[in-house]
Amino acid sequence: MKTSQEPVDYIERTRALYSSLNYPAYDWVREESTPFSPFRKPLSECRVGLICSGGIYVKGQIAFHYKDDTSYRVISSGTSKENLRATHFAYDLKDARKDINVVFPLETLRNLANEGLIGEVAENAYSFMGGIYSSRKVRENLAPSLAKQMLKDEVDLVILVPA
Repeated sequence: MKTSQEPVDYIERTRALYSSLNYPAYDWVREESTPFSPFRKPLSECRVGLICSGGIYVKGQIAFHYKDDTSYRVISSGTSKENLRATHFAYDLKDARKDINVVFPLETLRNLANEGLIGEVAENAYSFMGGIYSSRKVRENLAPSLAKQMLKDEVDLVILVPA
């Protein structure tokens, strides 16, 4: 059993999972460079956005239901964790269903805002179901749509949570 000190090899773990499910090998997206954007103000003054690939949705919204689903759900930052649900084809949902904050730390962000460690949580958070095979659809459709939402929500930084 790994201790919390040991790193997890997510690439190998994902390869093994996809192989065990008889899925084709996952084609990892590789970018040549990632732009660096320095903070322009203290974290305690920042509006923080949340995007998660864990398949989180609000009770009453349509659940994610197929791989390569490139839709996303808008979730009000005031939503209680009792009204959040998780569905996903590529990870064990047991822990997420026990405590949604492990994949969608909205409650944690609200607590950080209440403590004054961050300025505020953006009005909306966003979730999609990861494991999308088409990196082209992510690059051309999903990512630009989510980026537009972040600009519209006037966030200073975004927490990206992979599932």
